[in-house]
Amino acid sequence: MKKNFSKKSLSEIYTYFNNKKNEKIIKVIVLNPDISSNAYAGEKIVIENEEFIYRSYKSWVDLAQTFYFKMLTPKLIDENFVELSFLKLEDRTFHSSKEVEEKYGADSLFSKINKNEEPEFFHSFLQALKNSKINKRKRVLNLGVNNAEEFELIRDSFNKEFSDIEFVGIDYCLSAIETAKKKFQNNKNVKFYAHDINTLDELNLGKFDMIISIGTLQSSNLDFNAIFMHIVQNYLEKTGALILGFPNCRWLGGEVIYGAKAPNYSFSEQSLLYKDAFFCKKYLQQKKFRVTLTGKYYTILTATSIRAK
Repeated sequence: MKKNFSKKSLSEIYTYFNNKKNEKIIKVIVLNPDISSNAYAGEKIVIENEEFIYRSYKSWVDLAQTFYFKMLTPKLIDENFVELSFLKLEDRTFHSSKEVEEKYGADSLFSKINKNEEPEFFHSFLQALKNSKINKRKRVLNLGVNNAEEFELIRDSFNKEFSDIEFVGIDYCLSAIETAKKKFQNNKNVKFYAHDINTLDELNLGKFDMIISIGTLQSSNLDFNAIFMHIVQNYLEKTGALILGFPNCRWLGGEVIYGAKAPNYSFSEQSLLYKDAFFCKKYLQQKKFRVTLTGKYYTILTATSIRAK
């Protein structure tokens, strides 16, 4: 029997979902979110002298993700009510893999993820590129490039300037680098190296006027503070720009779920993310960079030199 939540408080709904969190599917009847274009969650809606409680589709999606469900296509009951179905996310994620090729390689679960197709990441990263004037850069280094999604977004969004910029991508995962090379085999201005960031100096790359690293420098095999300072001091031009992405999400069953997952916690805990982001912000400000923190699923740190012309 489907539960009718059109008059229930969020506390009652939350308890119901919590009790059903291990079910494969949950079906409920709710007030049609399209019944109002500007009502807020919890607002009372009167229909034929009867009070109902309004919630938007966004509210239901947020609730679903809290308990690791995805919302399926709503079914219209009538103009005032809809049936919502929530499917439990499949418990398959790249996060639990240990070996590099298995975790990040061309045939891994990670390889199925395309951050460029997530609207929030696309928007946040694109704004960071614009704010750091990617179109005026000459040499761009990407640390942890994997299959080069960030370079694809730059190529698609800044097509006129792309061929005038030298791009270098570094990643420890050989199969991911091979995939990246195939994507850019016709772009002579793009180079890739399968190499350990810990021994980056072996490549003699010189300096860059932009460095990008999304979800890499916090890897467990890197000393975050030390490697970050080394990169800024030895690879970034004084008038350059830097874009770092700190993961504030998990990927599970085809969905991106908000909230960083720290070791030894069963829930999202973001202290490490904030600690590392603010360490970078303070350090870069001391080096005369203007620093902003934006984004949702990835906290995007964008730093631009105040000495740049």
